[in-house]
Amino acid sequence: MFPRPVERAGSLTQNGYRIALPVALLLWLLPLLGVMMTSLKPSGDLAAGNYFGLPSAIAFENYADVFRNSPIGLYILNSFKVTLPTVIGAVALSCLTGYALAVYRFKSNLLVFFMFVAGNFVPFQILMVPVRDLTLQMGLYDTTSGLILFHVAFQTGFCTLFMRNFIRALPGELIESARVEGVSEWKIFRYIVLPLMRPAIAALAVLIFTFIWNDYFWATVLVQGNHALPVTAGLYSLNGQWVAAWHLVSAGSIVAALPPVIMFFLMQKHFIAGLTLGATKG
Repeated sequence: MFPRPVERAGSLTQNGYRIALPVALLLWLLPLLGVMMTSLKPSGDLAAGNYFGLPSAIAFENYADVFRNSPIGLYILNSFKVTLPTVIGAVALSCLTGYALAVYRFKSNLLVFFMFVAGNFVPFQILMVPVRDLTLQMGLYDTTSGLILFHVAFQTGFCTLFMRNFIRALPGELIESARVEGVSEWKIFRYIVLPLMRPAIAALAVLIFTFIWNDYFWATVLVQGNHALPVTAGLYSLNGQWVAAWHLVSAGSIVAALPPVIMFFLMQKHFIAGLTLGATKG
């Protein structure tokens, strides 16, 4: 059922793995290295056609120009205003819905669960017009609140799937013994189940933070003004009217990518523990 570990494979397979791994890693890192290289090039290099070569001089001032030539600080603040409430809302709702669907046995349990799962298979592009019209009717268009509410609603399906499956893997005897002792359902959830869910919550929080922070599509569909524009959409303002300032866009992209990267490294231990919990026996 599971693939055989490389350590147990033949010498030919192990040697091929040692060669293929760094090659695959290099191919995966090439675009990122290209962006980093472009962010350090003077504008003259790009004007002269030096797109793929080494920079003629290291232009660290590109990063300063990003903050001077655009309100990127405001865009980053807007991204935090959207991302953090979305993570809190989606994870909190999914903890409750996942617990209900995993623990309680009622007639429409599977139907409700399948509805949460089915929402993940709907192409989000076809929702563009109805979601935009709905935000206009509710007075939420071009607001941070509208973007938050949409992301919470759209991410709750995936989060519920994640949490429900995690809670189903927990020992059911813990809940049953607490019920026998007369503990209320809310206290069972609060003091027994929720502490056991901390690795899953940490892993899910990192995933959702990355998803929402990197969102570009809905940031351009539901927001127009700089007052609520996230950083992914705001980077477009670094381009000139007639010439694309790719050195500034690349520098801005590196700055915009730092928060999710920092969060991942800060939460790395909890993230890996949440994803691998229950993956091994014993």
